[in-house]
Amino acid sequence: MKPSITVLAAALAVVAAPRAGAAEERTAAAPLEQVDVFVAGQDGYHTYRIPSLLVTAKGALLAFCEGRKTGRGDSGDIDLVLKRSTDGGTTWLPMQIVADDGPNTVGNPCPVVDRSTGTIWLPLTHNLGEDNEAQIKSRTAKGTRTVWMSRSTDDGATWAKPVEITAATKAEDWTWYATGPGCGIQLRSGRLLIPCDHAVAETKMYRSHAIYSDDGGAAWKLGGTIGDKVNECQVVELADGTLLMNMRSYAGKNCRRVSTSRDGGITWTPAADEPALAEPVCQAALIRFADPRDPSRALLAFSNPASTKREKMTARLSPDEGKSWPAAGVIWPGPAAYSALAALPDKRLACLYERGDKSAYEKITLARFTVDWVLAQPRAAEAAK
Repeated sequence: MKPSITVLAAALAVVAAPRAGAAEERTAAAPLEQVDVFVAGQDGYHTYRIPSLLVTAKGALLAFCEGRKTGRGDSGDIDLVLKRSTDGGTTWLPMQIVADDGPNTVGNPCPVVDRSTGTIWLPLTHNLGEDNEAQIKSRTAKGTRTVWMSRSTDDGATWAKPVEITAATKAEDWTWYATGPGCGIQLRSGRLLIPCDHAVAETKMYRSHAIYSDDGGAAWKLGGTIGDKVNECQVVELADGTLLMNMRSYAGKNCRRVSTSRDGGITWTPAADEPALAEPVCQAALIRFADPRDPSRALLAFSNPASTKREKMTARLSPDEGKSWPAAGVIWPGPAAYSALAALPDKRLACLYERGDKSAYEKITLARFTVDWVLAQPRAAEAAK
């Protein structure tokens, strides 16, 4: 029997100030602000992981993540949860549970907004709580990973019951599967595109891929595959329409890998190392946005723990479509892991990321900063040391 993922209604629309102990931090030297959004042990969850960040058509800020009930692990009783802000992340409405299937695992948020309708499409994945990734990859699990899609037509206040799209978006010889995590994009053509990854049966090889919709989210199709030794990924559309996929790498080079597509994600170039983007084998975030200093230009922003281990959450900027990354600012020097980026209506950037003092998984924090703050930091090479 297929799982039935339930959806809960939005919490009451009462503006909630940040919790005690989650006070905003402001640097004296530069306009960087930080506020804790999800804190381990609060609101009924042991741990919060896998952040995703989205600005809606009306300017609301949505912070998604996985609420892990009983521990930090990637399997077990895990729900997809959301906090919503109508003032750019200064205050947050009470937490919503977007999807919950009892003791099972629901997660990997990777939302995208359809700019023509304002509808928010929310891909996610599901597996039995008793099945872990290793068992799913080896096909010794009781079930497998399935792919689902929810949506909101009221700016994230409420969510439709997820509909399964596995048959259209997962090949028969794939075992593990993840949407994003992070965010999807809408191409200038109108195509909705979600970066994803999977593992192949027998070889257990990790690869990246994309799924897409050309009919406003009504139907989803499987795009091209990139591999080997890559998985969690984010994508942007460049000025000439080329798609740039940026991927977590298992190639042993301690750097990201990249691939491009000139046909909207149907085919991709072989994965290539990106030595300028150091990583400790971890998820990262990537967005393209209008330069607030000159809206006729675009910048790329990238965030990840720029180290050989999960620490030093760093935001980088590229003025040349990802060819170079000359500017970098360290948002948090301590333990840090997954992140998500968004360009805010007030022209600042926001980074929702995992961090802590002793562990990277103590809280999920929202950092807000300006392009000028990043540019004022030490050169990228120095920031990454």
